[in-house]
Amino acid sequence: MNFKKLLKIAINASVKGGHAIMEVYASDFAVEHKDDKSPLTLADKNCNDVIEEFLTRTNIPILSEEGAEIPFSERKEWEYSWLVDPLDGTKEFIKKNGEFTVNIAMIHKGSPIMGVIFVPVKKELYFALDGMGSYKKSDFIDEIEDLEALISNSDSLPISNSRKSYTVVGSRSHMSVETEKFFDKKKQEHGNVEVIAVGSSLKLCMVAEGKADAYPRYAPTMEWDTGAGDAICRMAGFKVLQYNSENPVEYNKEDLLNPWFLVK
Repeated sequence: MNFKKLLKIAINASVKGGHAIMEVYASDFAVEHKDDKSPLTLADKNCNDVIEEFLTRTNIPILSEEGAEIPFSERKEWEYSWLVDPLDGTKEFIKKNGEFTVNIAMIHKGSPIMGVIFVPVKKELYFALDGMGSYKKSDFIDEIEDLEALISNSDSLPISNSRKSYTVVGSRSHMSVETEKFFDKKKQEHGNVEVIAVGSSLKLCMVAEGKADAYPRYAPTMEWDTGAGDAICRMAGFKVLQYNSENPVEYNKEDLLNPWFLVK
């Protein structure tokens, strides 16, 4: 299996899908909830259609929120599969703050081995492949022909920085008791702890990039919310561990709900 060729397909699927989202995002809309005719649903569907057009050519099965009804009896036979979230960060889309992403991962026997996250508004691309590492490319807007050229023009993750404080990605409000305990523990260990609030899978990207030290997610997420970011973190040398455990988060489970997890 030519994984670099598959990565190139996933990158091009994400950027074309992102363009489809931006066509809706640029329109003048007001939406309060997700229904079949809302701009949010339209952006989600249009992006998903574009991504499926790319990925179906690979003859590798695709799992997404749209295809969540595929029975486990069928899925458990998959050695490789795509895991797709065409529009992650619905609240951010509605608020028009730009913090939403297109997520594509490849899963092999329960583990993410490839991840692509495209941020359409910010024109940022994060991508990773097992054995190749994790990368970030800014000002990314076009499909690519040459993956090696993209890699040579991208930043390898994590990017070194000179942060003085221990930084956690999370929510400033609606923190669970467990999350508050995590913050209290880190304050005792490090003194100065900074909390950064950001939307969607960008929280995982911030750890991979080196802008944050940890991301505790002690609240529900689905596999497609995290697969791509998980791969990007792992290939950058970080861990995505199940709550109070050293076991990594697993994918293509019978129950597609993730356990609570900590990225560090």
